[in-house]
Formats: sequence, C-alpha cells, structure tokens
Amino acid sequence: MSLTAALAQIDPALGNFAGNVEKHCEAAERARQAGANIVLFPELSLTGYSIKDLHWDLALDPATPPAALNPLLEISRSVSIIAGCVEEGPGYGLYNAALLFEKGTVRTVHRKVYPPTYGMFEELRYFSPGRAVRAFDCGSARIGVLICEDLWHLSLPYLLAADGATAIFTLVASPTRVVGTEERLPIAVANSENHRAIARLLSVHLLFCNRVGFDDGVGFWGGSEVVGPDGEVLASAKTFDEDLITAVLDENDIRRARRFSRHFLDDDLRLVQDELRRIMKQREEKDL
Repeated sequence: MSLTAALAQIDPALGNFAGNVEKHCEAAERARQAGANIVLFPELSLTGYSIKDLHWDLALDPATPPAALNPLLEISRSVSIIAGCVEEGPGYGLYNAALLFEKGTVRTVHRKVYPPTYGMFEELRYFSPGRAVRAFDCGSARIGVLICEDLWHLSLPYLLAADGATAIFTLVASPTRVVGTEERLPIAVANSENHRAIARLLSVHLLFCNRVGFDDGVGFWGGSEVVGPDGEVLASAKTFDEDLITAVLDENDIRRARRFSRHFLDDDLRLVQDELRRIMKQREEKDL
C-alpha cells in the first residue's frame, strides 16, 4: 500500500483569500496530474502569515465554508488537500489551523498547539492554542498533521506516531535567518537534521512544507522536503522559489524500518504514562 504526496511550496498573497484559493487550485491540479493522491500546502497558506489584525476578517468556520472555498472543495474530489487557514472555533476563538479538503468536504484536522511568542513571533497575540493532537485516516493511510513550531516539541510527533500515524504532514512558515557563511542556510540544515532524526526514531515519513516569498517585510526560505522512515531525504524543493515536489510514501518502507530496528515498536507507552504522572505530581507539589 502506498500514497503519493505532493508538497506545494507557494508564495501566498497576504490577505488575498480569493487569489490564494486560485493558487491552491492551480497547484492541486498540477499535483493531481503528477499522480499525487494528496497535496500539502504551507502554514496559513490561504491567508498569508503576517496577517495580524486581519485575522478576524479572514477567519472561517469549516462547518459552514464560504463560497470562496467551492473551487477547492470541487478539486478535492480528485485529490486530497491539506491547507492552512485561520479557523473560528466554538466560542469565537481563533486558531492557526490545518484543513483537510477531501471528496468535496472540508474539516479541521489540527489546531496549532504551540503558537510561538518569542523573537519576531507574536502568534499568541492573535491565536488561541490548540488543545489536542490526533492521527486520522485519510484515504488508505493513517496520518497526522502538525503546524510549524509544533514539530519542535518532541511530544507531538511522538503522540501522533503512537496514535498510529505512519506519515506526519507539517505545514510551515519558517522565516529566513541569514547568519554565518555556509553555502546552505543554517536554519535549513537544522530543520533537516530534526526531520531526519524524528523520522528515523519514530519510523515514519516526515513531510515538511515551507512557504516562500515575503509578508510585511518578512522573508521565507522554502526548502520543503520529504524524509523516509530510515532518515533519508526522498525529495527536496528549491530555496526561495515556488516549487512542487512529489514522493511515494510506501507502507513497506515503514514495515522495513520497524523490522530492521524495533526501537519504536518496543516503546512502552504505559511506562511513559506512569512516569509523566509522577513528574507532574512532583511539579505540582513543588508549586504548593
């Protein structure tokens, strides 16, 4: 059993929802023609990243999708789509969210758990944090979704793999930090090292779809990639330019990796649960 995934490394237009829907449809059609079953877009791909106070105007409720999403709903009948948006949740809180368009329907599959507020980031000023991480069935595969900073918290990819995900799809808007004299961007090196380690340790496919272009003076570097369960990079995108890459996510590669090295299969969830309870109790007692 296998799944062909495409990563659409695009440059969304800040605040231009209709224009971004059109760009998504064009990329999704190219992905479909390339044989993809599913196409992944970057973080906040339908709105742009640095939306700030526009977030109220751009928010949507997937239970009552606006007419502007109809073209994406239509193309999702032939290729599944994971895209980023601002979601208005129950109680009118706003979330940095990932939507799955599939078979003419749309639903939220993840709300960013760790919106960063350090350095140049100020997401918690605009977004509420998500409170859950769940794997889910998508076609013939069981996958998980994370958004950018979430991937830098080891517990989240671990929980998705424990919940049965064999592929982790990550929507990203990683700004360019130009330091040093290396030919390759240090941030690209650091990210890829993390992706390879996570994929290898959890024996999963890891998909990282970053954006390119500029929002409000902030640049994004791209470098999207797909990493196999053995830690090898299966496909990589250009730096700074829009690109579309595809990779086959073969279930046999997961089987091979877990048979060759059983570290994930032998992981003791009950031990983790018990020790976390002990640690949390100790912390609570210290806070008294």
